Amino acid sequence: MRNISIFIISLLLLPLAVVADDKPVNLDQLFDQVKRERLIEQEQNRIREAEFLQARDRQAQLLSEAKADLAAEERRTEQLNDEFEENEFKLAEKESQLQERSGSLGELFGSVRQMANDSRAVIETSMTTVQYPERVAFLTGLSERKQQPTIDELRELWLVLQHEMTHSGKVEQFKAQVITANGEVAERDVTRVGVFTAFSDGKFLRYMSENRTLVELARQPVQRLRDQVEAFENSDAGELKTVVVDPTRGAIMALLVQTPDLRERIQQGGWIGYIILFLGAIGLLIALIRFVTLIRLERGVSKQQKTKELNLKNPLGRILSVYSDKIAQDVETLSLKLDEAILRETPSIERGLITLAILAAVAPMLGLLGTVSGMIETFQAITLFGTGDPKLMSGGISQALVTTELGLAVAIPILLIHSALSSKSNRLIQILDEESAAIVARNAEAQTLHRDG
Repeated sequence: MRNISIFIISLLLLPLAVVADDKPVNLDQLFDQVKRERLIEQEQNRIREAEFLQARDRQAQLLSEAKADLAAEERRTEQLNDEFEENEFKLAEKESQLQERSGSLGELFGSVRQMANDSRAVIETSMTTVQYPERVAFLTGLSERKQQPTIDELRELWLVLQHEMTHSGKVEQFKAQVITANGEVAERDVTRVGVFTAFSDGKFLRYMSENRTLVELARQPVQRLRDQVEAFENSDAGELKTVVVDPTRGAIMALLVQTPDLRERIQQGGWIGYIILFLGAIGLLIALIRFVTLIRLERGVSKQQKTKELNLKNPLGRILSVYSDKIAQDVETLSLKLDEAILRETPSIERGLITLAILAAVAPMLGLLGTVSGMIETFQAITLFGTGDPKLMSGGISQALVTTELGLAVAIPILLIHSALSSKSNRLIQILDEESAAIVARNAEAQTLHRDG
């Protein structure tokens, strides 16, 4: 209908456009033109009225349809509300029945979740998790879920716990990813002793529960323990072998291997420690030389005491050489000559003892100097960084203690050696004094007999 109206309007406007091009030249033409335009305007008004009526009827129809739909939806809403209230009542009734019938099962399921959570913590820190990692995911899901566990899940929980208890008492070999000392990840044959110790290729491993991996110790223990572990790995099934077991899953072993050895302890002493050791080496060298010298002199003196033939290569022989029993000598003169000979031999016998005494006194003083230096360094670290991190203070404390230890370790042996060498040299000097006193006594006796005769 709308298309037909548009077509009629276009036909009526076409003559108007043609006539509009020609302007009226007289009153008749003007009258005709006015009549045509009035007809066209009437037709346009009629078409507009028809379209308006048609649109009004359409809006009325849409309004009635919308009211009908609204009424239908309102009825459906009332019905759904009634069903919702009825279902709410039924749900409350069912929940009440569930709580009434479950009784103590709620507490039981809470205990199951708690047990699953505790078991997960135990298994995550267990060394068996490296071999059986899938158990952690099951325990995590069971401990975090809000629904009640099923019978199969309860049975699976019991099997997981039984599995852990069974394998914690076994010695097993399996392949696993191991982080080596240089940071590389390699697949190796791992031997696990219960949940305590693991090793591979003769090297001890530590279990890291944070990422559930095995890490090779950066520093391995002594070779004796590594040989024992390697022999255990290569043993046949059923063969009894001794092996090292760390009940802390490698934590104690990791701390033990971090204990500094002798070279590292000396390095902790710093330059003062090296000076103390240098002085100690000098003292030991002097002590060794003097010990050999005194033994040689002691043997020479012992041989000279057993023979009357003078040997000028030993102190006693050189002292006896000042006396000649062919002619009687004045006792006072002889005594002075013998004292002079003993004084001449004494420095060679006591040589180095004063140096040893000085070293024995200087070594602990240097240790005290290192202690003061280390404490100064410690207080400086406390001033700069506070006391929050003890590792920042460990360097100064180590220097303070190590230098004291080195000073005492050097001074005590040198002091004992000095005492032993002093005793040996004093014994030699006493022998020389005794022999010289005997010579003086014999000479005095000879002179007395000579005067009496």
